Amino acid sequence: MRVLVTGGNAGIGYFAAEQLASAGAEVVLGSRDPVKAAAAIASIRSRVAGARVTHLRLDLADLAQIATVDPGELDAVVGNAGVMLDHPPRRETPSGHELMFGTNHLGHFALIARLLPVLAPDARIVTTGSFAAKSAKLDFADLQSERDYVPKRAYERSKLAQMLFAVELDRRLRAAGSNRRSGLADPGGALGSLTPSRPPVHTRTAGQWLRGRPAGLLLQGKDAGARPAVRAVLGPDVTGGQLWGPRVFGLRGRPRLEARWANLTDDVAAGRLWAESATLTGVDPLT
Repeated sequence: MRVLVTGGNAGIGYFAAEQLASAGAEVVLGSRDPVKAAAAIASIRSRVAGARVTHLRLDLADLAQIATVDPGELDAVVGNAGVMLDHPPRRETPSGHELMFGTNHLGHFALIARLLPVLAPDARIVTTGSFAAKSAKLDFADLQSERDYVPKRAYERSKLAQMLFAVELDRRLRAAGSNRRSGLADPGGALGSLTPSRPPVHTRTAGQWLRGRPAGLLLQGKDAGARPAVRAVLGPDVTGGQLWGPRVFGLRGRPRLEARWANLTDDVAAGRLWAESATLTGVDPLT
């Protein structure tokens, strides 16, 4: 199995890549930074004997660069990379899209359009969502927060858009008679202070670990946060349109199948988002 993990050089993406490599998959790290990608590859190889890991230059904020990527044949894609800004000013991608919406959602939308020709007939496309999107709602009158920019809300909406795309993609794949499957993974509450060290990719001090221990009653590390995505890629019982997340209040614990959140069942919004995204990116994954 050959799997592309976007944002595989750090955080949840790194641990998804490490776990997939441990399971015998050949992993392609999608990253815009070759230095960080090289460090992640070295870390995985130091922990996984015989790991097959390579780097694909990928900048999800740059639609022109996405249009040139050529990863070769793939059996699965984990759409994990993302940007989260916590303060103004509003920033834009080279194409003029709000940075979080443009990277987290539009970048993956365009990437899947680019990759579909090289995906295996039974490929799995797994989108890493966020608990932060659970109460979000898209505003189609201000989809890119041009009139009212609140960074936290813009991030939540970008992740909801990414997740709605995954749901709509699976619906359209089914309608087209495809055996490819699109699903969702929710990492729950994943904190750096609860994440084991993988220097230089991630370093956790003893002090950080001690301060983070109380949170461990409800939350988990990014290594555990990667497990739902890995489960969705490798599980023999996985079907399209499913949401996999932590079993303890959706925040921590081993992966389990969850009911889709209420805002992920809005087929009208999902279809409208698809049409808007095709217009904004100039591509459509299924045409």
